[in-house]
Amino acid sequence: MNPIPLFFALASLSHAGLFLGQGMMSGEARDTSIFLQTRLTSANELDATGDLPGASGVVAFEWSLAENFEASSTTPFQKAEAAHDFIVRVPLNELKPNTAYFYRAHYGTTEAETQTGPTGTFKTLPGKSGDTEVRFIIGSCMNYNKFLHGRKARSSGPLTATPEDKRLGFPAFVPMAAEKPDFFVGTGDIVYYDNPIRDAETIPELRKCWHEQFRFPRMINFFKDVPTYWSKDDHDFRYNDSDNTKDRLPLSTTGIDMFREQLPLPEKSYRTIRVSKDLQIWLTEGRDFRSPNKMADGPDKTLWGAEQKAWLQSTLKASDAKWKLLISPTPLVGPDDAYKKDNHVNLKGFRHEAHDFFNWLAENKIENLMTFCGDRHWQYHSIHPSGINEFACGALNDENSRLGRKPGDQKSTDPDALIKQPFISPKPSGGFLVLTAGKQLTIEFRDDQGKELYRVEK
Repeated sequence: MNPIPLFFALASLSHAGLFLGQGMMSGEARDTSIFLQTRLTSANELDATGDLPGASGVVAFEWSLAENFEASSTTPFQKAEAAHDFIVRVPLNELKPNTAYFYRAHYGTTEAETQTGPTGTFKTLPGKSGDTEVRFIIGSCMNYNKFLHGRKARSSGPLTATPEDKRLGFPAFVPMAAEKPDFFVGTGDIVYYDNPIRDAETIPELRKCWHEQFRFPRMINFFKDVPTYWSKDDHDFRYNDSDNTKDRLPLSTTGIDMFREQLPLPEKSYRTIRVSKDLQIWLTEGRDFRSPNKMADGPDKTLWGAEQKAWLQSTLKASDAKWKLLISPTPLVGPDDAYKKDNHVNLKGFRHEAHDFFNWLAENKIENLMTFCGDRHWQYHSIHPSGINEFACGALNDENSRLGRKPGDQKSTDPDALIKQPFISPKPSGGFLVLTAGKQLTIEFRDDQGKELYRVEK
């Protein structure tokens, strides 16, 4: 890469009609690589229709080890075009492991006249040989309409969003930013296509769901400085408990394409990341390959699909990481509501595959594996009879939270109380998990104000 041209520093700032209305984002950090992403917009606030229109132009990313961008490098300009929702995403390679970088976007209608965006930061992973402690956050279930419209949108939790919150965004992003995490894992239901306020079906309607939410100032501030990893679930795929059957819009192919368009993702949506010498995480795909939900449970019914399941087993057997964390969009332990048939916990869902997997873990002596999940709108720490620990991060905002199902509840998937549950949310509350992984693993349950509710140390 060549040093960034001098004209960037002298560029006209008169392009009043061109903005980075959704900020910048980095994603899929590895020890020597990362993705950078932004979207050009024609405004920095929602229009009369509640959307944030895109704008054509060009974008180049500059990055450096120095905050003043001394000895920086820059990517070639790329076009922001309507076909890709005016999103520009570029990979950076040949980076240094366990190293903090600064980056910014240069953007304009043409390469000859550009303006410079704000400075963001990211840190590459230590990698397999990196004996470094890392700290990261797991969050899920960001329901924009319940947050903005409360009971009208069938809010299930307390209505705590103030007018300022509704202008700035979900309160949880304030204490999450204060943690200065190395990265963030979004476990699905990042946006909600379906809600009593509206059901998004067409591509413009699906895109609007991303625009309206990711323009929140608190989210822009957080994601410009915290690398991300994303998984999808039903609400940012199609609709509640959706599989690949039925002709109801949006079609499954559309849901898959939109998720890939809006977020920085690798070629395969299921992947494993060797974070450090001590830590390896697995992100699974729960929608693309699943059998029909209504299919009778048994050895032929799968949520993961044969290829992903074989990959999961082979990579787990090959790992020598001390801490192995399987981060799933949906639970494997629970308990959950008895009436559902959407996940590995549900009585008429994919329970056989989960039990088969737990037996495989025991037979192959896979040690220090724990599961983490989103999807459920309450936080919990549960222990399966096989000994597997599961931690649910809950919903990010209060309005999307609810009381959970406990072991022994006759309306749960564990009416006989076979599961041990050291912790469950005592009241409906938004929140997230904070993990610190090194020689020791610490898991902290926080509410959406950052207050610690429960802690596990291993």
